[in-house]
Amino acid sequence: MTQTAEPTTHRPADADRLETALEAANVPTLLAVLVQLTGDQRWLTDHYRPTRPRGMDDNRSGGLPDDVQAEIRAAVAEAVREHWAGRAPALPAPSDDDVVQLLDFTAGEEVPHEFAPMMAEIVRGTPTPAVAPLRAGHGLEAIVVGAGIAGMLASVRLAEAGVPHVVLEKNDGVGGGWYENRYPGAGVDTPSYLYSYSFFDHDWSTHFGKRDEVQAYLDAFADAHGLRERIRFRTEVTHASYDASAQRWRVRARAADGTETELAAPVLISAVGLLNRPKVPALPGIDSFEGPLFHTAEWPEDLPVSGLAGKRVAIVGTGASAMQVGPAIVDTVGSLSVFQRSPQWVAPNDLYFEPVGDDVHWVMSHVPYYRGWYRARLSWIFNDKVHPTLQVDPEWPEERASINAANHGHRGFYERYLRAELGDREDLVAKSLPDYPPFGKRMLLDNGWFRMLRQPHVELVTESVTAVTPTGLVDSAGVEREYDVVVLATGFHADRMLYPMDVVGRTGRSTRDVWGDHDARAYLGITIPEFPNFFVMTGPNTALGHGGSYITILECQVRYIMAALAAMVREGAGALECRAGVCEDYNRRVDDAHAQMVWTHPAMDNWYRNADGRVVSVLPWRIIDYWTLTRDVDLADYVVEPVTTPTAG
Repeated sequence: MTQTAEPTTHRPADADRLETALEAANVPTLLAVLVQLTGDQRWLTDHYRPTRPRGMDDNRSGGLPDDVQAEIRAAVAEAVREHWAGRAPALPAPSDDDVVQLLDFTAGEEVPHEFAPMMAEIVRGTPTPAVAPLRAGHGLEAIVVGAGIAGMLASVRLAEAGVPHVVLEKNDGVGGGWYENRYPGAGVDTPSYLYSYSFFDHDWSTHFGKRDEVQAYLDAFADAHGLRERIRFRTEVTHASYDASAQRWRVRARAADGTETELAAPVLISAVGLLNRPKVPALPGIDSFEGPLFHTAEWPEDLPVSGLAGKRVAIVGTGASAMQVGPAIVDTVGSLSVFQRSPQWVAPNDLYFEPVGDDVHWVMSHVPYYRGWYRARLSWIFNDKVHPTLQVDPEWPEERASINAANHGHRGFYERYLRAELGDREDLVAKSLPDYPPFGKRMLLDNGWFRMLRQPHVELVTESVTAVTPTGLVDSAGVEREYDVVVLATGFHADRMLYPMDVVGRTGRSTRDVWGDHDARAYLGITIPEFPNFFVMTGPNTALGHGGSYITILECQVRYIMAALAAMVREGAGALECRAGVCEDYNRRVDDAHAQMVWTHPAMDNWYRNADGRVVSVLPWRIIDYWTLTRDVDLADYVVEPVTTPTAG
């Protein structure tokens, strides 16, 4: 576990390891490394051009013949040895043009030039502008709510800027949702080398990290940055109100023993997460069940997978959590019933269970520039590549199945995969094939789901659950089934932002007064009129529906927040409050963009939308757009209020 500092060029004791390790490396990434080290443009000719990746695969071979791959590896080995011997790289700091040219070539498809600055930042491993310490005596202090990925990131950047702060966390440890979600099979559906802080590396054991390793990574991040000394654990924020006369937020928090604490600071940052409050359906009789009945996020610590041996188990739901739990327990349980409200589109991925291996770790650590180029290619494959295909073509003749020609092609690809996996089980094909467009709901990666459904002791139930009995569940057809264990994979209160905190702004209105229960709006998803110096991470319309790593979005948000704090110090401001017109205009554009996208298609429901059909959770923009929008703060967007009172310590 190291902080990124490219290039990492530790000269190995045994140089022969180089050739062995390169056999496991990603060939398109090696091409980028080779050009950066040598400057030789012949490696950018058609003979060495990788093919376009299939789906969301990292295209390890580049689709190139074995002899061409071997030629590339040999050339990289020679270039690295020369680098170890003292030869300077031809492109020690590649320009934006260099970066996008190399990505365009190694991706096997066009990477638009507008992506160049963001991709160059990833390749170089150095975010710009970097967080600079605020001038001495700036007087700012902050309270951060939550010690998950977002809250820890905020704490690191605040510390770098010299802003005293405290982090309040309701759990016993760091990690947020990863700390809480301990169900069997829990893991990321974004590649591990992308789902990580850009400045804190880790040798991931699998291409898609499982929960325990992700949690260990977050624990290590907290340790490396001394975060625990700034975190008050088992302390849940219940209320926050803005004191306009003092230009400070006054925060009430309750400890696990029930005692209450009051704190105050000019700046309040919410990092409570989006998917952190389980949604449990209000089913008749739900409290009468005699066996274990629980939400996936509240999996009992005393119920290991082995404890399900021979049990009759029901899973209610077929979203991301259910799709991870099912295959993880299917070989242990006596029987498994999956209650499906609607089917999901499922994408193949050859690397889902594949270990990364020591050779790849060695390459990441010893081959200069490799890690940055590999992460940049993953960013292209998983971030914005699919976004143009999510736009509705008004001339497209299909009413339900797809929204444009490219989306229809995706439908064909995923349907062929589904049919190949389910084989002759036409009954399962009929139940599992969605009648809405791909990407209309969150795309899921196949971790053995279809193979699980084919097993003889597994039943896919398409009727909804209407009631719970002491011994089982009743479905909408009136059929009562008996179970020993019921697992609720029923999602989270994604449309209830900041729930259940009570946050009261300058005018005396709370966020609930301003938004209602389910219609949150914020400028850039970060800042809200009437709530000065209040910044929201994981706020409305910032989740990712089209792909990519949410940590990227969080790094954009915290950079914007730090720019806002720097502007306050520079301008001698005691408060920044987003202008109502700015927020309204931004959200009008958000709604207009969503109206043209697959997520508002009438053929399905999803957790992105509230009960009125408005998309409140996911970002309509590409990641590159959000990266650009949050690059810096325009004070014209804010009412800037001078400091009116001395800041208390």
